Amino acid sequence: MPETSQERHKRAKKGLVITVSGPHGTGKSTYARALAEALGLRYVCAGEIFRNLAQENKMSLESFSHYAADDPRIDKMIDERTRAEAARGNVVIDAQLAAWMAKDEADVKLLLIAADEVRFARIARRDHMSYEVARKETIAREQIQRERYKKYYGVDIQDLTIYDLKIDTGINSIDKTKRIIIDHVWKLLEQRNRRPQRNG
Repeated sequence: MPETSQERHKRAKKGLVITVSGPHGTGKSTYARALAEALGLRYVCAGEIFRNLAQENKMSLESFSHYAADDPRIDKMIDERTRAEAARGNVVIDAQLAAWMAKDEADVKLLLIAADEVRFARIARRDHMSYEVARKETIAREQIQRERYKKYYGVDIQDLTIYDLKIDTGINSIDKTKRIIIDHVWKLLEQRNRRPQRNG
């Protein structure tokens, strides 16, 4: 159903909202930051919200992760903050469930993907662990998350129909991938008459 003029005015006044989601190791933070900089938007990362909550609760990240796994209030608190940031507008939101939480507030819902072997290798380098440890830990973590998202929100994270764009970050260099992502998002926004401002 097409937007009414009142809905278009409200969306234009709020500013752009772009969500960046994807499995671990697809480069969400790297590319979401680049997109925010290119379009002159704020950057919000669910991981940073999680770290801030850990600090507020005077807990280490490891302790807070175990605590959050058994307490759905933590996920819901993070998701409420994600929704609030989307409502403020002028933002790129980097989070696994960003597209689901922002819903109609989002102008573009971007999904990043990469082959498992690429993801596991990136995580191994980033976290200074062996490839096999990274593979096992990532598979286990993602299985737990899928079950948690289904249980708490009724969200099937493997349902990709919610996304507007899907880009593989494992094919090209980081710089080329940044350009591809920025160009695709910018063109989609133009098609939707959102007229983004582009920095560089």
